Amino acid sequence: MELGKPDRARGRPRTFDVEQALGVAQAMFHARGYDEVGVGELTEAMGIAAPSFYSAFGSKAGLFGKVLKRYEDLDSLPLSRILAPGRPVIDSLGELLLEAAALYAADPSRRGCLALEGARCSDASARSAAEDASRRTGEAVRTFLRSSPSREDVADLVLVALAGLSARSRRGMESDRLIAVARSIRPAIAALVERDE
Repeated sequence: MELGKPDRARGRPRTFDVEQALGVAQAMFHARGYDEVGVGELTEAMGIAAPSFYSAFGSKAGLFGKVLKRYEDLDSLPLSRILAPGRPVIDSLGELLLEAAALYAADPSRRGCLALEGARCSDASARSAAEDASRRTGEAVRTFLRSSPSREDVADLVLVALAGLSARSRRGMESDRLIAVARSIRPAIAALVERDE
């Protein structure tokens, strides 16, 4: 084996596109939930055999962890843009909720937030990965609020609202109603922020 090059002598080289496989798995997990998707269905949809699946991902929970990373990178809320330092707090948090409502209901086959809904699954390892992803959103909101005099209750309100919007979307609430709910939360955010200023 040459230095710096992976040893491919053991086993056959991977013959499937991992990124495409992650996209397939993400769609399945988002549409049906982690618990409802089996490894056999995943391998069939990806067009790979079980040994290739386990070699690439280790386990279903390992795959889910990679899917969550992909979701955060490509398909979740653009937190760095919405919660950019220096932006007005009320405008930013109001926009965050409106974008969440629109995103969670945009595709009827993929409702809600994959991380928030994944945190309800029965597999402890997968649930932990989803909770970590959700925690990162909470940390982004709290970091953004540290630059203002707003208290922890503002972050709590926003994070509970995001979870509620995801859950109601998952249960089929129409996009216009979800957006109306998100819009109605803005005055409560404003009242808390203005009280603390």
